[in-house]
Amino acid sequence: MITDSSAARRARLAGMTASAAAMVVLVSACGGTGGGSASPAKNFSYLSVTENTTVKTALTTLSKGACKTAQDAQPLKVETVPQASLDQKLQLLAGQNALPVQFAAGNAPALTQQLAGSGQVADLEKELKKLGVYDQLEPAAVSTIKALYGGKLDVLPYEYNIEGIFYNKKVFAANGIAVPGTWAELTSAAAKLKAKGIQPFSASGQQGWPLTRLISGYLYRSLGPDALKDVADGKAKLTDPKYVKAAAEVAALGKKGYFGKGVGSIDYDTAMNQFLSGKAAMLYMGSWALANIADPKQDTVGAANVGFMPFPAVTGGTGSIDQYPSNVGLGIALGAKSFDKNTGDWVSCITKNYGSTALKDQGAISGFKVNADVKDASEVAGQVRQTISSSKQNVLWFEALFSTKATTVSQTNAAGLVNGSLSPEKFMQTVQDALSSK
Repeated sequence: MITDSSAARRARLAGMTASAAAMVVLVSACGGTGGGSASPAKNFSYLSVTENTTVKTALTTLSKGACKTAQDAQPLKVETVPQASLDQKLQLLAGQNALPVQFAAGNAPALTQQLAGSGQVADLEKELKKLGVYDQLEPAAVSTIKALYGGKLDVLPYEYNIEGIFYNKKVFAANGIAVPGTWAELTSAAAKLKAKGIQPFSASGQQGWPLTRLISGYLYRSLGPDALKDVADGKAKLTDPKYVKAAAEVAALGKKGYFGKGVGSIDYDTAMNQFLSGKAAMLYMGSWALANIADPKQDTVGAANVGFMPFPAVTGGTGSIDQYPSNVGLGIALGAKSFDKNTGDWVSCITKNYGSTALKDQGAISGFKVNADVKDASEVAGQVRQTISSSKQNVLWFEALFSTKATTVSQTNAAGLVNGSLSPEKFMQTVQDALSSK
C-alpha cells in the first residue's frame, strides 16, 4: 500500500525491526536541559526520508485543501535525507536543540525513546487527548506503537500494515479447500495442493524474513502475544522446547516441498510473482502487497481472485487468531518544544483527514481512521482495511525485539531451516546465541 519504490519499501517495511540498529548514544546536549523553551515555529517543518514520498505527497495535498487554515498559519516545509543518514541527522539536530516540528523517527525505536527520555519528543497521547482527536487513531495502530516504544505513543501512524496469508480463491475453490482456521487445516490444505501438483506456498528464502515470520506466527498462536517479549525479557529462550516446536513446524513445510524448489535462492520479487501469476496458492505477506495485487500488470490472477486470511490458530494454544502481526513503517514523531497551538491545529487536521486522503489518492492504508467514503481498490483491500479497523490487539514479528546481530543471523539462516541443512534445534540455538552475545 506504499507508493515508494519497491526496493525502498521492502527495506523499510519488510525487513524493519524494532532493533534494526544498535542503540546509539546521543551527544551530551540531548541529555541536558538545552537552551530553554523554543520560540514558536514559523513553519510546520517536516524532516522526511528521501525514499518515502507517500507522507509528503499526502501532507502537501492536505495543505492545499482540508488543512489550508493550518497551512496559512504555519506553512508546511519539507526537508528530506536518505534513510541511511536519518539517525545521524536526528542526533545532530537534537544536540543543537533544533529538531523540526515533525520528523521521521529513527530507524530503531531505541533512538526515539532516548529523544523522548530527554524531553525532545512530544507525548502524543497527552497532546491528542488534549486536542480531542485521540479517537481518530485506529486502536490496533496504537497497540502496535506502544508495543514498539515501551508503552508510549511516541509516533503517529502515517503508515500501518498487518500481515497474514494471501491466497488464490480460484485455486482453493477448484480443489475444494475451505479457508483454514487452524494450523492442522493449513498443512492439510498444503498437502492436498501438493498432491495435485500445485505449489502451496511462495516465499523468499533469500530475504529470510518471510520464513521467520511463520515461526513467530506459530509462536504467537501457541504461546500467546507475549511469546517473543518473554525472550527479550529473559523469561524464556528460543531453545526452550515449545519455541523449537515452532521452528520444527515451519521446517516440516520445507521438508515436504511446500515452498517449491530452490526457496533459498528466491528473492522478494520472484516470490511475489509466483503468487500473482498463479504458480503458488498462498503467500505470507504484509498488507503493503495490496499495491502489487491492484496492479493488473503484476497480478494476472486478478485482484477479485485473491483472499486474505489470518495466521491460523494452533490447537490448544493461548494466542488468538485475531491478533495480527503489524508495523507502522517509519513512524513520525513531533518535537516537544515546538508543539504549540499552530502545530496542534495541524495535528488535529491530520488525524481527521490523513487516512481518507492517503487511501483515496495513493491507496495507502494508515493508522488513522478513514472519515470519508473512499472506495477500496478491491474486495481484498476492503477486507484488510476492515480487519485493521476491527482489530484491538496486535503482535509484532519474529525479529522485532532482536538485536541487529540476531536479526541478521535469523534471516540469513532461515533458508537453511526449510531446506533441511539446519535442524530446528540448531537454528534456534544459533539465533539465541546471537541474542545472548554482547
